[in-house]
Amino acid sequence: MEQSTFIQQVAPAKNNAVTKSAALQEPRFVRYTLIFIALAFLAFFIVLPLVSIFSTAFQKGVDVYVAAITHPDALAAIKLTLTVVAIAVPLNAIFGFMAAWALTKFNFKGKNLLLTIVDLPFAVSPVIAGLVFILLFGSQGLFGDWLFNHDIKIVFALPGIILATVFVTLPFVARELIPLMQAQGTSEEEASISLGANGFKTFWHVTLPNIKWGLLYGLILCNARAIGEFGAVSVVSGHIRGMTNTMPLHIEILYNEYQFAAAFAVASLMSVIAIMTLIVKDIIAWKSKSV
Repeated sequence: MEQSTFIQQVAPAKNNAVTKSAALQEPRFVRYTLIFIALAFLAFFIVLPLVSIFSTAFQKGVDVYVAAITHPDALAAIKLTLTVVAIAVPLNAIFGFMAAWALTKFNFKGKNLLLTIVDLPFAVSPVIAGLVFILLFGSQGLFGDWLFNHDIKIVFALPGIILATVFVTLPFVARELIPLMQAQGTSEEEASISLGANGFKTFWHVTLPNIKWGLLYGLILCNARAIGEFGAVSVVSGHIRGMTNTMPLHIEILYNEYQFAAAFAVASLMSVIAIMTLIVKDIIAWKSKSV
């Protein structure tokens, strides 16, 4: 008797679930139309430009392609880009972790202000950011005379490019860690400390394993943004060939000089880096979900 009553109670629930599932399904025509529109959009705005980049890069043959990416100016641009990334990304990793830790583990006055400052580079144009550094560190800037008297070069040199890149990429690591650390709370750290672990052991064995995939994800996004940054770097670099030109700036110069094959050759190299970055990002996202 009890079993039949249970079956009678479960059956309507199953029927309601099936009915709701069927009600949520769109007609086949609508589904296929939406899928076609999405694929057509991706093909037109992503796949087609990538194909045109590589086809134009190899249009004059492999020899021209190799010569373009091994030219001294191109090699200098690649080296400068990698140098800027190697400095800017770790700096933003340190800042992002510290900002996320402060915003999620402590309550203090000015907390919302700090969060707003972290998000500021998302709202400010990169060109304006570059102009700000010109006003601060240029020859006519606020610190221009002092820098000149001490023979310190910021603008039109490597430090200015690093500062501009750090500013533009500042929010990426912090913004990946803040929601993750908010969801995890502080209970595990408190338990670790109550069991006698010091701050470093708590960080190394408790906090870091919990945030490692989010941290890597933020680093990948920060790295991709740093490699492709153009606006702020263009303002502070001075476009000195072989010295302050990053890869995007080098591509612009080649294109303006009508060296299309060389420009697209360097652009294809950046595209390969971008694709590899996306693959690594997807692997990290998959691993973070499976943990």
